[in-house]
Amino acid sequence: MRITPLPWRDPLEAFRPFANDPVAALLDSAATGMSTHASGSDSRSRFSYIAVEPYRVIAADADGVRIDGQPVPGDPFAVLQNQLTASRIDTGHAPVPFAGGAVGYLAYEMGRHADRFPVLADDLHGVPEMVIGLYDCVIAFDHARQASFLISTGQPEANEAIRESCAREREAHILQRLRAAAPLPAIDWQPRGQWRAERTRAQEEASVQRVIDYIHAGDIFQANITQRRLAARQPDIDDFMLYRRLRSISPAPFAAYLACGSDMSVISASPERFLALDASGNVDTRPIKGTIRRDPDPVRDTDLAATLAASIKDRAENLMIVDLMRNDLGRICKLGSVRAPALMQVETFASVHHLVSAVTGQLEQGRDAVDVLRACFPGGSITGAPKIRAMEIIAELETHQRGVCFGSVVWIGFDGAMDSSIAIRTLVRRHDTLIAQAGGGIVADSVPASEYDEALLKMRPLLQAVAGESP
Repeated sequence: MRITPLPWRDPLEAFRPFANDPVAALLDSAATGMSTHASGSDSRSRFSYIAVEPYRVIAADADGVRIDGQPVPGDPFAVLQNQLTASRIDTGHAPVPFAGGAVGYLAYEMGRHADRFPVLADDLHGVPEMVIGLYDCVIAFDHARQASFLISTGQPEANEAIRESCAREREAHILQRLRAAAPLPAIDWQPRGQWRAERTRAQEEASVQRVIDYIHAGDIFQANITQRRLAARQPDIDDFMLYRRLRSISPAPFAAYLACGSDMSVISASPERFLALDASGNVDTRPIKGTIRRDPDPVRDTDLAATLAASIKDRAENLMIVDLMRNDLGRICKLGSVRAPALMQVETFASVHHLVSAVTGQLEQGRDAVDVLRACFPGGSITGAPKIRAMEIIAELETHQRGVCFGSVVWIGFDGAMDSSIAIRTLVRRHDTLIAQAGGGIVADSVPASEYDEALLKMRPLLQAVAGESP
């Protein structure tokens, strides 16, 4: 493994020469000023990564799994696991947590390979269940130290001498592309589309009421119901410009831009960690449940954060998902190791305050990152409790497959470490259609009109990015 220090630059500028590659990834910890009211700055915003020119691409849809376009047997989790096992190397002396490996997304519908999954809604846009590249080179950024590195591993070569030679060649090639980068143009804020709702407000509120009815009937305690907006993508704006617009409006610790072939991009401003795993087997998840708007006035803004912290409804909503995630982690963690070290802390982002908890555990011997994903997928914060019944109700009430939205953006290192987001606050461009989606957890005392408004509050940065409303 070769590690070359680079002059510090903004990750967006460094990504510029790769932005039009068919498959590439920018994992962009954009919310460097994110804070918790309990503990100040947060390490979730410390590292950013650029991964380009994958040596292998794994994709999955309803027809099966393909590696570099060729069908292979097995479910997507198993194929990914086998590829990573074959590429396992020790990257312990790397200066950052991720030094090469798998980067991409898992759609919400990957849940059908992870557990008993309900009948799926129609898929109008043909979004693949998974697109993941295996990357031998990454450009890594440590925001706390203002340090950046090019890391080249020489994967997938097995022979050590050949791998070293390959690592040198790949390093020189990526450096050449970096040096040839042109400056970033100014952000273009011209309006680029009009959004349309798939269903009326009355229909969306009726779905929320139906969930409340299920709760009163004893079927579930909570379910996450979403609404969706669609827009035609204008031909005179590229996807990376849309990402820059969204990033300016709503910087987030798990922001990401994924190029997934010529017909698809993922443009995400997620604030939520799904699952993290270090090389020692420590697992961490940070479910978000509970949302209130920001206010420009600092005094009113502080009062709103205090209101959220004291909200009985939001605290109950959060605690249900903490219990669900404890149960999910208990399936693959050592007995007695699962803990909830932080409960319902207020965290502040660009447009909202959230209640965030932490659940941790120690992975069982012989388990790996893919086992963790399979055991917990899809995330409890975007399904409900009990999980399977909540997903059945979601499938009944939502008229579409969720796709990338409410799935996960993930990296898994060659050393077995992992970090991932819940893909909320996420735009998807599929062919010439832009998709925006948001929702919230419905509990017994939810009010349909308020839940509709909360979903729009969460979706607003996505709509603004396309409509051309600058921050």
